[in-house]
Amino acid sequence: MAEEARRLAPEAKLVATLDDLLGEQVDGVVIATPSALHAEQSIRALERGAAVFCQKPLGRTAAEARAVVNAARAANRLLAVDLSYRFTEGMQRIREVVQSGGFGRIYAVDLVFHNAYGPDKPWFYDPALSGGGCVMDLGVHLVDLALWTLDFPNVSSVSSKLFRDGEPLGIRPDRVEDYAVATLELSTGAAVRLACSWHLQAGWDAVISASFFGTEGGAALRNVNGSFYDFVAERYRGTAREGLTEPPDEWGGRAAADWARRLAAGVRFDTAAERLVEDEDAYPEARFAMPELRELAFRIACELRTEGPEHLRVGLWQQSPNSAADLVIAVIDECRDASIRLEKVRVDR
Repeated sequence: MAEEARRLAPEAKLVATLDDLLGEQVDGVVIATPSALHAEQSIRALERGAAVFCQKPLGRTAAEARAVVNAARAANRLLAVDLSYRFTEGMQRIREVVQSGGFGRIYAVDLVFHNAYGPDKPWFYDPALSGGGCVMDLGVHLVDLALWTLDFPNVSSVSSKLFRDGEPLGIRPDRVEDYAVATLELSTGAAVRLACSWHLQAGWDAVISASFFGTEGGAALRNVNGSFYDFVAERYRGTAREGLTEPPDEWGGRAAADWARRLAAGVRFDTAAERLVEDEDAYPEARFAMPELRELAFRIACELRTEGPEHLRVGLWQQSPNSAADLVIAVIDECRDASIRLEKVRVDR
């Protein structure tokens, strides 16, 4: 990789570490390392005065992502994430029509991303390093397309089901999902359905689509013949359809190019980065982050396996009712998977 970079930019200086790179007082840094390093390296670069363009995910947890956004704000430096599907010509056209009201009120969104191969690096399958499985890898793009297209409404509720190797995953801090389905209810009343996977036997290399349905029409972006790169976009009116865009479309580097243009123009902290994380004030009943929830539920279930009690008491002082409910459900699921009988669960707050 270093030799290829040298070939493309023979006048560039090759350095060994991020600190060496930051020591060159560069204007900006592209973070394209494993997910476990994204937040820490982004914060380090921002604190040294460099703008950051980071591969997704920005962090493995909401706390990590929020820390990066806070660092960018404090340093007054440009921050962007490679949410590249926004920059396909098809999604640009669909969003324009949605924003103009051309489809009426959007009440349903269907999102799909199935990758027949899955990642080829072991760290993707380690939740401590990746933060999650196919949802973190592929679902991030889908959720972003829905929220970005609809101008970031709040998410009122989420329900989901995760699988690994064809079996329900349950609360397993040592494994990540390879198939997921989820439903998001938005503050607008719209319903968003999401499905994503690795290694799915779907008959194609990839199945990718984003469909938006409104009271006066709809539209969809979908990949062509299993391609990861070629997309068509269509607009729907009743049973009729019309094409919006078709291949070729060289969209792959547009997100990075957009960041570089804004950096060159002198743009500092962009408040659009605030939308990379939830507004804490909008969610006063904040719930456990998923890795924290998985770890705690798994630890409790392990204690049950060892001690074998029929009753479980869990103290959740200074936690919201939603947190308590999430944990109880997670523990019950984990115990059911392990054939541990619970006759009664009491939660003290």
